Amino acid sequence: MTDATELRRRTQELLAAHPPATTERLDFLRARFDAGLAWVHYPEGLGGLGVPRSLQAVVDAELEAAGAPDNDPRRIGIGLGMAAPTILGFGTEEQKRLYLRPLWTGEEVWCQLFSEPGAGSDLAALGTRAVREGDEWVVNGQKVWTSSAHIARWAILIARTDPDVPKHRGITYFICDMTDPGVEVRPLRQITGEAEFNEVFLTDVRIPDSRRLGDIGDGWRVAQTTLNNERVAIGGMRLPREGGMIGPVSKTWRERPELRTHDLHQRLLKLWVEAEVARLTGERLRQQLVAGQPGPEGAGMKLAFARLNQEISGLEVELLGEDGLSYDDWTMRRPELVDFTGRDAGYRYLRSKGNSIEGGTSEVLLNIVAERVLGLPAEPRTDKDVAWKDLAR
Repeated sequence: MTDATELRRRTQELLAAHPPATTERLDFLRARFDAGLAWVHYPEGLGGLGVPRSLQAVVDAELEAAGAPDNDPRRIGIGLGMAAPTILGFGTEEQKRLYLRPLWTGEEVWCQLFSEPGAGSDLAALGTRAVREGDEWVVNGQKVWTSSAHIARWAILIARTDPDVPKHRGITYFICDMTDPGVEVRPLRQITGEAEFNEVFLTDVRIPDSRRLGDIGDGWRVAQTTLNNERVAIGGMRLPREGGMIGPVSKTWRERPELRTHDLHQRLLKLWVEAEVARLTGERLRQQLVAGQPGPEGAGMKLAFARLNQEISGLEVELLGEDGLSYDDWTMRRPELVDFTGRDAGYRYLRSKGNSIEGGTSEVLLNIVAERVLGLPAEPRTDKDVAWKDLAR
């Protein structure tokens, strides 16, 4: 049985064979994956050793102390946090071996083709169609709010394969090559002036059946794995004390005493405590993940993340007064990453407005918490047994 001592030994062997100071970054990451030290809870041969997730911290600490490179997890967050656990749960052995290694090393960036102009909060109402022709599926439709589509090689995609059954039962899950003919990515300009999101048009895109994840018509169940992991990735990220949005406003409070008022002091204290509670709750949630897949509790974390970001950024703008209204980056940029803490207060205030929409709207997540965590009665759903083709749109 592999324990912490054995993992330290394996990590030291990796470092001795591939010294970080003299090994190319990508070569080191590939060697780390092959040694089973990428995500230790994954199976052997797929970047892991089949040991508890909690032991990952042992490996990470050893590698960090040695100055080893990481895989730029923020840049490939969709692949790590959403695509990988779905492929692991529903992919064939061939799919797992084909996609997981370059996903983890960052050689291939992933994006998510789920939301549509007419199916955002009600994702199961999606209308993108996939029609089978022999060993291929021909896909037509439009997706929206797609992070990283402008830099991604692969996408996780859900499409309607049977319009004659209720909406949740006629969906199939695919892997889409973003370089294929018929895939068009267009920038979406946001309230910040940037275009970090995209809309994606799919016109007669041919996807081999070998890139289907799960059974035909079972895409909604497969997508739940993606969505549950997404909420944990957004709301449950590991942070140090005063990490995230509370850090900059706390720093400003300490460094600029002339800005302080009693009212702002009380509000900052309240939000500081709430941010710390959310951080510690996130730690407990990650400990629970050691025992299995994320459940609906991630919805609660994502709710707290969105509300706190919006309230904290609003307080920061008030604290800074006129300076809080300035925003110097009003340009049509195409950033690869969202950077909440490396920008000015005006950016944080504007960008945080999207936190209650992306990754599931707060209204939908409240329903999930009410029904699946608290056990309250479900909302009436009159379209539950109606064929998708008969729904009003």
